[in-house]
Amino acid sequence: LAIAPAVVALGAFYVVPAGVLLGRSVFDPGFTLEHYARLFGEPVYLNVLWITFEISIAVTVIALGVGYALAYAIYRAPARWRLALLAAVLLPFWTSLIVRTFTFIILLQREGVVNEALLALGWIQEPLHMVYNRTGVLVGMVYMLLPYMVLSIYSVLDRIDPLLLRMATGLGARPLRAWASTVLPLSLPGVLVGVALVFLLSLGFFITPALLGGRQDQMISMVIESQVNDTLNWGFAAALSATLLGATALFGGLLAALAFGVRRRLRLERA
Repeated sequence: LAIAPAVVALGAFYVVPAGVLLGRSVFDPGFTLEHYARLFGEPVYLNVLWITFEISIAVTVIALGVGYALAYAIYRAPARWRLALLAAVLLPFWTSLIVRTFTFIILLQREGVVNEALLALGWIQEPLHMVYNRTGVLVGMVYMLLPYMVLSIYSVLDRIDPLLLRMATGLGARPLRAWASTVLPLSLPGVLVGVALVFLLSLGFFITPALLGGRQDQMISMVIESQVNDTLNWGFAAALSATLLGATALFGGLLAALAFGVRRRLRLERA
C-alpha cells in the first residue's frame, strides 16, 4: 500500500505511453513490420544508430576520466572545501539546458572566447572549428552530463575511510599503487553507476547535439524529432523510439547486472 501511488504513477506516465509507442510502431495503420524493415534495411538509419552509440561511448569515456579526477579531488580536499566544490559541480543544474548550450556556441565559435584566447597566447595560428561538428557535440554533452558522473563516484568515495590509503602508503606502496589497491576497487560501484547514467542519458540526448553538431553528427533522437514534426510519420518515429528504448533497457540491464556482481564480490571480500 505504501508504494501503490508510486506504482500507479509509473504505470500511468511510463508503462502505458511505452505500450502505446510499441503498439504504434507495428500498427500504423494495420499490423506491419514495414517500419522496422525500413529502419534496419536502409544504411542511412543504421549509420545514425552507429553514430548515436559512437558519440555516447565517447562522451561516457571522457566523462569518466574527467569525472573521476574531479570526484577524487573533492574526496581528498579539506572538509571545509568539499561543500563548495560540490556546489560548483551542481551549478550547471541551476541553469537552463538551452542557455548552457547557446553559451557553448558563443565560447567555441570561430570568433569566440576560446579561439581568441588561443590566438592571443600564440598556441594556434588560425581559429579552430569547434562548433557544428563532433568536437562541439562532445564538449557540450560531456559538460552537461559530467555532474552525474562526479556525484555518482563521489557518493561512493565519501564512504571510503582515508585511513586505508595512508596504511597502504605506510606499508611501502607508492601513491599510485596505494590508490589502485585500495580506493579504486572500492569505488567501482560508483563508477558503474556513473557510466550507466551518462551512457543511457547520452543515447537520448537531443538539444545539445542538435545545436552544436553538424549534418554528419545526427543522433537517433534528432531523426525521431524530424519524423514527428517534419514528415508526420508517426509509425516510423515510434519504431525508432522503440528501438532506442530497447537499446537503453538492454544496456541498462547489463550495467545493472555488472554493478550487482561487483558489489557482491566486494561484500564477499570484506566478509
